[in-house]
Amino acid sequence: MDTRIVDHPAFRLVGHAARVPLIHQGINPYIQQHIAALPAEEHLRLKALGNAEPSGLLAVSDDLDADYDEGSELTYLHGVAVSPSTPIPGDLDIIEVPAGSWVVLRTAGPHPQTLQNAWTTAAAAWFPFNPWRLRPGPEIVAMLDPTNDLRIATCELWLPVEPA
Repeated sequence: MDTRIVDHPAFRLVGHAARVPLIHQGINPYIQQHIAALPAEEHLRLKALGNAEPSGLLAVSDDLDADYDEGSELTYLHGVAVSPSTPIPGDLDIIEVPAGSWVVLRTAGPHPQTLQNAWTTAAAAWFPFNPWRLRPGPEIVAMLDPTNDLRIATCELWLPVEPA
């Protein structure tokens, strides 16, 4: 698995948030509906606002149930990362992210299956053999190289971690 540890300064995640149920396999129709409801110009506005890593349009999951139970609610944010000093338009939701460490897992292949498998592999094969554990914070997916229909994608999964 292609992984790296990143120490990242504080940043903000800004965009459009909704409460949705957690679905472990396949495309989450509630997230898909949320994104589809945004006009095309809004995606361009968000992209222009982003000025921090992880870059590009982001899929952010926050306020997750500690046990990741299927059907439990989470906050999903479709947005971008910005520096703490970036002015934010009043119509956008904000998640403040403190400085900290992240494990970044790169995936490439059929989407969303490859990304979902990476999470499972991280839980079963990466975390048990590395001196890190999850810490509170959002989980972020950066789509680096999606195809037009999003069936194949290169992604980075950013998970907040701390020394075990």
